[in-house]
Amino acid sequence: AGFIKSPLSQKRLTQDSVELYCEAIGNPIPEIQWWFEGNDPNETYAQLWDGARQDRVKINATYNLHSTSTIYIANLTSDDSGMYECRASNDPDRNHLSKSPKVKWIRSQANVFVIERPDIKAHVAEDSGKLVLTCNMSGPYSTIKGHEWMHGGNVVQKDETDSAFTSYTIEGKMEEHSGMYECVYKTNPEIRGQVNISVAPQVMAYKKSEHGNEGDTGVLTCKNPSFPPVTTWSWYKNGQGVSAVNASGRYIIKSSGDKTELRILKLNIEEDTGDYRCNATNSYGSGDATVNLRVRSRLAALWPFLGIVAEVLVLVTIIFIYEKRRKPDEVLDGKRKSNATNHKDKNVRQRNAN
Repeated sequence: AGFIKSPLSQKRLTQDSVELYCEAIGNPIPEIQWWFEGNDPNETYAQLWDGARQDRVKINATYNLHSTSTIYIANLTSDDSGMYECRASNDPDRNHLSKSPKVKWIRSQANVFVIERPDIKAHVAEDSGKLVLTCNMSGPYSTIKGHEWMHGGNVVQKDETDSAFTSYTIEGKMEEHSGMYECVYKTNPEIRGQVNISVAPQVMAYKKSEHGNEGDTGVLTCKNPSFPPVTTWSWYKNGQGVSAVNASGRYIIKSSGDKTELRILKLNIEEDTGDYRCNATNSYGSGDATVNLRVRSRLAALWPFLGIVAEVLVLVTIIFIYEKRRKPDEVLDGKRKSNATNHKDKNVRQRNAN
């Protein structure tokens, strides 16, 4: 058996997590075990298993062509500091209680240093139309090589100062910039603090006015882009909760996170037309928005077509009446012309006879 990947020594803060990786080859495929020796002088190596340390230890191993194993330790404490050893062996007697294995376990070690997490005091204040976010770190910490401020996974500000204090200024009001912001200290390991801009829900309707045809399903939607997330969504019509007037079962409410949706089955012009109010509540208060629903008759889509048909019929009728009145005059004119011609021919014949 031999290692093709060995675990790497790492530094971590208390409450963080750590992951160590080990990979071995051999024929037959070797078994991998994890062992630990603490920093206490009297402590000896002890084997770790999946679920150890009050279920904070997770071990995943796969044996396919070669052996891979990962040990993951969550919510680290100072007692988790020490030497972690990946052991691999493919000797058939490797786990025998009385026989000595012919081939010794091969070993690969990595140190994990768990450092006490320093205290970070985070604060946010409004000042003359600006928001000032600050972090101040106290307690022992390693050299600071700069800072970053992050929001939504993006770096919004950075510097290379070595101060324990850092700040970030935003133009605007809390309602416009709510969310989770992180101050990141460039140390080894990296130290992060969190500053929350928290407000009551700033509810918005996807559309302030919705239209639906009679008999179809109407869909009204509201969202809340602010922080913290909504804990409760509710819908109202004419001051009454939709769930309270849902005797017919036509109202269906679907809410997930920062979005809510009200579906109204088999829309009725008289019953369903009107204003609907969506309300959101979180730990800082509540907010709402109004959506107006208009229900059209199923024949509404036919009105333009029927209007065109009516116009065509009127035009045809006018033309028909006009033609009807015009024809007798034309016949009469034809007879007059014929009589005049006959009379003219008669006079010519008489002259010729004389």
